[in-house]
Amino acid sequence: MSGDPTLERVARGNALALCATGAWTAHFAPLLERMVADAEKLAGTRANIFIDVSQVSKLDTFGAWLIERLRRSLTQGSVEAQIAGLSVNYSSLVDEVRRVKATPVVETNPVTITGMLDQVGRSMVNIGGTLVSLIDMLGAVLAATGRVLVHPRSFRLTSTVHHLEQVCWRAVPIIVLITFLIGCIISQQGIFHFRKFGADIFVVDMLGVLVLREIGVLLVAIMVAGRSGSAYTAELGSMKMREEIDALRTMGFDPIEVLILPRMLALVIALPVLAFLGAMAALYGGGLVAWLYGGVDPDAFLLRLRDAISIHHFTVGLVKAPVMAAVIGIVACVEGLAVQGSAESLGQHTTASVVKGIFFVIVMDGVFAIFFASVGM
Repeated sequence: MSGDPTLERVARGNALALCATGAWTAHFAPLLERMVADAEKLAGTRANIFIDVSQVSKLDTFGAWLIERLRRSLTQGSVEAQIAGLSVNYSSLVDEVRRVKATPVVETNPVTITGMLDQVGRSMVNIGGTLVSLIDMLGAVLAATGRVLVHPRSFRLTSTVHHLEQVCWRAVPIIVLITFLIGCIISQQGIFHFRKFGADIFVVDMLGVLVLREIGVLLVAIMVAGRSGSAYTAELGSMKMREEIDALRTMGFDPIEVLILPRMLALVIALPVLAFLGAMAALYGGGLVAWLYGGVDPDAFLLRLRDAISIHHFTVGLVKAPVMAAVIGIVACVEGLAVQGSAESLGQHTTASVVKGIFFVIVMDGVFAIFFASVGM
């Protein structure tokens, strides 16, 4: 029988038969949906319900899924609804659909003290797992560095120079521009407020100490985490998705030594250079605004700057840079190697790389501030 599909109810003693006829295909989707929804309301009305599909003339995946959905809806406790009269041509299709597990309905539980404590505990476990992964990556990088020092010919100079160009040379324009503008803003705001007390010249002290000790290296590190850290995660994640990292292991190469060590070294070299250039750009921008907006002569600016800062301020800023670079690189590489085989996973870990990189950079800056204050620098 062909034509429009039907689903008739036939009582057979204590049992109830649902007799399906016609073409159960996606072409009749609205009609089939309504019939199956009405039949699902019969669940629990009879002890034994079975579905007779012997008169079904056409069946596709959509129709097979509706029949299977109806069978699951009519199944009550230990009594399972049966599909009868299934032809050999369609049995494999229905069996394949039956293997698909139904998505369980997730019930929204009310907020309770236990639930909140459970969320806090899971968050702490995730934080602990992240710290363990970072320490593990740090150990792997140090071990790879030791092997390279013992066998210098295994060091990949070409790869290191390539990554150094990407993270350092190509980043100079944006780093210099942003730090220049930040220096201008700090100088303008300082002059605006110091002018109320007739202390315009003290903006030079604030600008010099703030840029060399804190803002210069911190701002550059945050931009590097967003620019180069995300690039490292995306590159390694793409290689992980294409199974290139597994291929390296199969060929006997260590991915840490081949992929991660050159990137880490390039970042450790690049960040101090970028921090220095950024600090100079910020001082130049601040001096320019102090001259044009505050009337501070360039010669007076340089003389005041020389008296306001010392080599310690410059040293404190540059000492932070390699450590922050190592933190950014480790976080980026850990997130890159954690990517699974989907584009969604790549996007999530790239985002996590930037967020965690910036977070740990700020934490490290706070640790350095406490340390240098305790040693009197």
